[in-house]
Amino acid sequence: MSQLPSFARVLIDLDERSYPILIGHDLLGDSRTYADLPGADSALVVSNTVVDSLYGEQLGLALAPHYRNVYRVVLPDGEQHKNWQTLNLIFDALLQNRCDRKTVLFALGGGVVGDMTGFAAASFMRGVPFVQVPTTLLAQVDSSVGGKTAINHPLGKNMIGAFYQPRLVVCDAGVFSTLPQRELSAGLAEVIKYGPIADMAFLDWVDANLPQLLARDPVALAFAVKRSCEIKAQVVGQDEREGGLRAILNFGHTFGHAIENGMGYGHWLHGEAVGCGMVMAAQLSLRLGLVDAAFVQRLTGLIERAGLPVVAPQLPPSANDPALSESNADRYLSLMRVDKKAQAGTIQFIVIDRPGSAQLCTAPDDLVRQVVETCCG
Repeated sequence: MSQLPSFARVLIDLDERSYPILIGHDLLGDSRTYADLPGADSALVVSNTVVDSLYGEQLGLALAPHYRNVYRVVLPDGEQHKNWQTLNLIFDALLQNRCDRKTVLFALGGGVVGDMTGFAAASFMRGVPFVQVPTTLLAQVDSSVGGKTAINHPLGKNMIGAFYQPRLVVCDAGVFSTLPQRELSAGLAEVIKYGPIADMAFLDWVDANLPQLLARDPVALAFAVKRSCEIKAQVVGQDEREGGLRAILNFGHTFGHAIENGMGYGHWLHGEAVGCGMVMAAQLSLRLGLVDAAFVQRLTGLIERAGLPVVAPQLPPSANDPALSESNADRYLSLMRVDKKAQAGTIQFIVIDRPGSAQLCTAPDDLVRQVVETCCG
């Protein structure tokens, strides 16, 4: 490959499934970025209505030197469209264009596009190569890395999917210039997450540099992406399929997924729900005697300063049974029992056992109810 513009490289070390994450500026539209991918006749760029108008043509031109045919499929935007019907639009495009098992899929967008494109790649002809080109901060630091792909089900988030690794992840910091402020804050939730679970020095850095991150300082954002990817790479390299250690990456997600599902997909952004979920998980850690109140206050304050909600919502009744009489806390418990980490109906929580370290554990329902009641104000 001829010399690319200055960039950082983080390796996801999974033996024959290893791949690089490239982090820098002006990577998305540079044809040299994609020169080392497997040879193929065709490529399919999967995006959504918002991102395609911004970057679809640019990526298509960058891929043109490498593929005889570059097709594009544009999905509706939003978490509420992360379902079978939208997934079939990708399969329709692949089949209508007579794509084969060497066709390379490119996920151009945020976490929804990346998850669905990866799942389509895992399923089409029992597996074709794909590349992640994430265009949100949240996707660059979390969902594009590690090979978790899925769609939602009305009864649970990301319940239908596969572990399937990309061949390359391209994190171009230039995309942050078009990212709405709400989406930027949502991404910061996943950046903040890495401190309590693995690296308190990084949490100190985020705390000190939060104004620069919110102001989109390119150097600060590039470092945040790089360090987040390094931490996730270390975890995924040890536990690709979430048999144990990788579960710590879900800090805040058990509560957060309940919020997303209970409020209706798309009402809260994923990062907003995770940010509030981290506050709830920290409160649970406090009640289990694992951390002190000062730690919870610091984390809560940082999440709030990042522009994220720290007060949990009152969840509406079940859409499947509106007549079902449940307290707000019991509604949370019902939703969390269908979380992917739950076992035989027992909810598994990620808690902070000490600042910079996390673990998977269970907790009595009454204690969880206390957390919900406290965090809902």
